[in-house]
Amino acid sequence: MIQIQLSNITLVLGAKRIFENLNWEIQHGQRIGLIGANGAGKSSLFKLIEGEYAPELGGSITRARLVTTGYLPQQPELDLTLTALASAMQGNPRVAQVHAELEHVEKSLGDPEVYGDEKKLERMLERQHHLIDEYFALGGDSYPARVRDLLLGLGLAESELTKPLSVLSGGQKKLVGLARLLLLHPDVLLLDEPDNHLDLPGKVYLEKLVREYDGTVVIISHDRYLLDAVVTHIAELEDGKMTVFEGDYTSYINDKEMRLARQEEMFRAQQHTIKRLEAAIKRLEIWGKVYDQEDLARKAKSMQKRLDKMDRVEKPITERKRMDLGQLNGWRGSNKVLELANISKSFGEKAVFSNLNETIWHGERVGLIGANGAGKSVLLRMILGQEMPDVGEIKIGPSVSIGYYAQEHETLDFNQTLLDAVRYAGEMSESRATAFLLRYLFTYKQVSQKIGELSGGERSRLQLALVVLSGANFLLLDEPTNNLDIASAEVLENALEDFLGTVLIISHDRYFLDRTVERLLVIENKGLKEYQGAYSDYLEKTQ
Repeated sequence: MIQIQLSNITLVLGAKRIFENLNWEIQHGQRIGLIGANGAGKSSLFKLIEGEYAPELGGSITRARLVTTGYLPQQPELDLTLTALASAMQGNPRVAQVHAELEHVEKSLGDPEVYGDEKKLERMLERQHHLIDEYFALGGDSYPARVRDLLLGLGLAESELTKPLSVLSGGQKKLVGLARLLLLHPDVLLLDEPDNHLDLPGKVYLEKLVREYDGTVVIISHDRYLLDAVVTHIAELEDGKMTVFEGDYTSYINDKEMRLARQEEMFRAQQHTIKRLEAAIKRLEIWGKVYDQEDLARKAKSMQKRLDKMDRVEKPITERKRMDLGQLNGWRGSNKVLELANISKSFGEKAVFSNLNETIWHGERVGLIGANGAGKSVLLRMILGQEMPDVGEIKIGPSVSIGYYAQEHETLDFNQTLLDAVRYAGEMSESRATAFLLRYLFTYKQVSQKIGELSGGERSRLQLALVVLSGANFLLLDEPTNNLDIASAEVLENALEDFLGTVLIISHDRYFLDRTVERLLVIENKGLKEYQGAYSDYLEKTQ
């Protein structure tokens, strides 16, 4: 059953045509991964479905009768004066409404005008009976417990449930928005990067919720592991066109490669036929003129009509422009890059680390994982010298230069232009700085913009560019793929494979960890536990 149908949709924002004559069907029970490069129009597509944008030039969006949708934007709008728990409790307003009506009925049953009037009493008792049935059908009896369990499962701490949303991070607010949506339980869920800022247990919990959801789910995500785990279809938005593949992300990659190969073969075969026909037409036209033969001219015209009516196979784009991290080279430096010796750290009475010991050697690719709040960022700040351990010593090799990628882009000056940031970091001329930025997919217009005007993905690319310019041989990367599209994440993976230095990565991107690290450090019980191999190896050992 088709729940939502988009027909001949064209959208123009400002001077940019996002897509033209786009067609797409969302069918009941599908779990669709909506993918595409940053700026392809994925979020705009959700806003069209929700009515925030209107299609142009006569396109239409139709819904099946009574179908409801729930939309989670990248930055949900919430009442910041409410606590996380109170906000989430409002997720299904009908539960609160039925509860209030039940209280009103119970109060009315104590009114002499009601219990003294047989007909009024009968009507009120019948109303109470219907409300109780609806309340239980909505799960109202267990609603507060379900809301709490949902928030905790998604990764909020117990102490954060009673804090006002105004003091929570953007990622935590998004979790509350996701919880509200799941509690509302619409027929179609539209989720715009719901996994951003989730730790690994939170991602596993989200996957379970999506897989078990008894409606339809469309999810925008750059997490290839999550897409493999939950989706039944991939919808790719590319060059303003929608292509739907059946299966998970890995199946889509294989299918797309085969489609492109077939299209390339058909294109070449058709081009050969076209050239042969064009040569024959030209030859017949010349002969017709030279020998003054009408039948040859007519034959040439007939062949030209055949050629004009031919359905042309488009030349497939097999190589697309990608971010260039070719200068991320590194250099050898010290053999012992980092040593943590008997490190302990507390904040007040809360101990974060106790007697931590670890060594990272030259050339290693090490992943650092752990639940949100376990101390990953604290450890990174101590390595950078921004935080001091209470006990113990952190030793950095004498010829080690650190390049730091910050998750929230706090290393960037938002008032600086891209051009000034690169010129200062690389000590280069304006023309060289401009050429350098173009390799990171920025436009000529963007190089003179302030960094604060960039999107999250653009800030991520700029920060990677500045890490390259730092010439570091020890990279500390804190969630480097959070705002990158899949193509850019793949470029980073390939660059790290060729990097001559050492890498320590905090990431919840399991696919990325599988592609980049050879050893995992897991923060648990105030210490570090080591596992050889990538994320999948760790998962196999701990299941």
